[in-house]
Amino acid sequence: MHGEASSALYTAEVVHWITLCVMGIVYTLRVLWLLRFKAGKDRSPAGGEGRTSAKKGAYYSLANAAMPWSMESTRRGWFFYLTFAVFHLGITCGIALAFISTLYRPFVEQPAVAWTFGTFTALAFLIGIGRMIRRLAVPVMRLISTPDDYFSLLMLTVWFLIGTVTQAHIAGASQFPQEGWVIAYLYLTSFFLLYVPFSKISHYLYYPFTRWYIGKALGHRGSYPVLRG
Repeated sequence: MHGEASSALYTAEVVHWITLCVMGIVYTLRVLWLLRFKAGKDRSPAGGEGRTSAKKGAYYSLANAAMPWSMESTRRGWFFYLTFAVFHLGITCGIALAFISTLYRPFVEQPAVAWTFGTFTALAFLIGIGRMIRRLAVPVMRLISTPDDYFSLLMLTVWFLIGTVTQAHIAGASQFPQEGWVIAYLYLTSFFLLYVPFSKISHYLYYPFTRWYIGKALGHRGSYPVLRG
């Protein structure tokens, strides 16, 4: 942790790491619970004429999110996929900023790091606003949205904004004291870490399980990886 931190900042850092441990415990219990269930056996005959297999299909399915050309929705909706990628990179940068700033502050003070983290969190903030407008304006999105969807998206959007400002202060881009922004950002991140396991944002925990099972089944049947041409 930052050696020159005040007592208030030090407390925020301690709370931040405690919430990470709590989040880790919750996720560990969930994974152990999931592993208690035995996956159903695919009773359909093998397909693909030896071109593919269950394992190849599973690996292909896991990598699906990084292959926008593999799905029609992302092939045709490239801009939406781009915002999806930037939004999640913004989450990655925001979390990295919170943890690295408590471990080794000089790293996030470097101009290249500051510009990278700040740019992605700022873009993610704008995308968050666009997603909120879309969720409110499009009838179909309103129909499938729950209070958790609105709250999670609003929380993330505010988090991106505070993260961008915090990064600017840490990097010395502002003449105002940085400590207050860092403390606010750490507490908001701590709340984020506690809330995520009990919200729909936790879908990323189930992603590897669902994609592996679906890919394994489709690979066994000869449908995955997708044959082009």
